[in-house]
Amino acid sequence: MIFSFRRVGAMVLRHLYILRGSWPRVLEMAYWPAVNMVVWGFTSQFLTRHSDWVAQAAGVLIGAVLLWDVMFRGNLGVSLSLLEEMWSRNLGHLSVSPLRPYELVAAMLTMSVIRTVIGVVPAAVLAIPLYHYSIFTLGLPLFAFWANLMVTGWVVGLGVASLVLRFGLGAESLAWVLVFAIAPVAGIYYPISVLPAWLQPVAWALPPAHVFEGMRAIMFGHGFRGDLLLGASALNLLYLSVTVALFLRTYHVARIRGLLLNVGE
Repeated sequence: MIFSFRRVGAMVLRHLYILRGSWPRVLEMAYWPAVNMVVWGFTSQFLTRHSDWVAQAAGVLIGAVLLWDVMFRGNLGVSLSLLEEMWSRNLGHLSVSPLRPYELVAAMLTMSVIRTVIGVVPAAVLAIPLYHYSIFTLGLPLFAFWANLMVTGWVVGLGVASLVLRFGLGAESLAWVLVFAIAPVAGIYYPISVLPAWLQPVAWALPPAHVFEGMRAIMFGHGFRGDLLLGASALNLLYLSVTVALFLRTYHVARIRGLLLNVGE
């Protein structure tokens, strides 16, 4: 057996052609290092200036991680429900069944709730014996935080589902990538005031920023911020209406053009 550089080159060229024809893949390669650098850069910058911040509210970072996972799982619950239909080549069958597009959306959102509960609740319970922290001590506001982050996850998931319907499975990596675009400006591990002044209006235009600021207000003894909850709810209602309409429109166009039968890249 003789090693052939020509055959190796041919395989490399094949994958380069795939990258050239799939912008989500190219974006993903540069995306993760950049997002991690920005998130942890802001986090380390904040903790350097406020070293006693974590000690003032035990479990604030654990609570932030658990609530962030609600949004992440909510997003995956929606987008994976569609992707699994595409992977099994069942989407075309659904399009000719009595199932209405809005019923498909309702089923995807229901599966998102189920997947999120299965994924997050055990982690929240496990944090009690391991770290002596219970996120359930947030009380009734926890349900408001959970609901708003869940809806934000739906917004991102429906956006990803629309892109997958339009661009095919070449865009499936966006199910894991797109939600993290929000992370640097969501204020998960640090207050929004840490961000540069020009970036703070962008953060306040996103529901998670209101939720995480509200969580920290309770944990630091400042009480429940109804204004933050109202802001998050109003933004979620707006964004959810837009993304549901976008998904239904994209689904309609994909069915007319026969894209539902083309599940490749």
